[in-house]
Amino acid sequence: MSAKVAVVVGAGGGLGRATALALAAGGLTVVAVDRNEPGLSDLPDDIRREVADATDPAAATRLIDRIAAEVGPPDVLVNTIGAFRLGDALSTTPETLQLMLDVNLGPALWLSQAVAPHMRQQGSGVIVHVAARPGLEPTGGMAAYSVSKAALVHLTRILDIELRPHGIRVNAVAPQLLDTPANRATFPADVLAHATAPDVIAGAIAFVVSDAAAPVSGAILPAYGA
Repeated sequence: MSAKVAVVVGAGGGLGRATALALAAGGLTVVAVDRNEPGLSDLPDDIRREVADATDPAAATRLIDRIAAEVGPPDVLVNTIGAFRLGDALSTTPETLQLMLDVNLGPALWLSQAVAPHMRQQGSGVIVHVAARPGLEPTGGMAAYSVSKAALVHLTRILDIELRPHGIRVNAVAPQLLDTPANRATFPADVLAHATAPDVIAGAIAFVVSDAAAPVSGAILPAYGA
């Protein structure tokens, strides 16, 4: 029996890379995707790399169809794409709001639309998006980001309702703060004390996509750390 095919989008970032490695270590055939090719360069040779911009609906569809034809229909889709901007509600600009929606919400919808026909044909599949605690709990000082992640949470639940009857599980994992170089450059030490390493969140994602989590669908899994 051939290994399940897992597509990890955003694999050039810290969480995406950790997730690709965790799923490959679990025996899945992993395709790592990012729009920035250099971010994929240090992945091991047994992980296939694809360069694509999933904020573009047409590019997302071409990507998934190409993977299905050349590697096999995806059994697992993990979307780790995300962007962050500080700013309160009264100072948020149209450009910031549009960016947050384009990056934090758009790819989740376009990738789900692209992969769903392949999973429906198989009668099974798992989709995991990466949400965030501010998308579940209103948080001051990051209005556009929080709104975009709240929309992602709601989309995840809608996708679960629509796709579960076809054997497709849709869930999200919601970290509070990732311990990444970008976040270390943004947040003070007292905030970073509660940050969670990407490989820990990747472990949670690996569990959610596994057969051990077969009954879990429509969940937004808090992964807030200590």
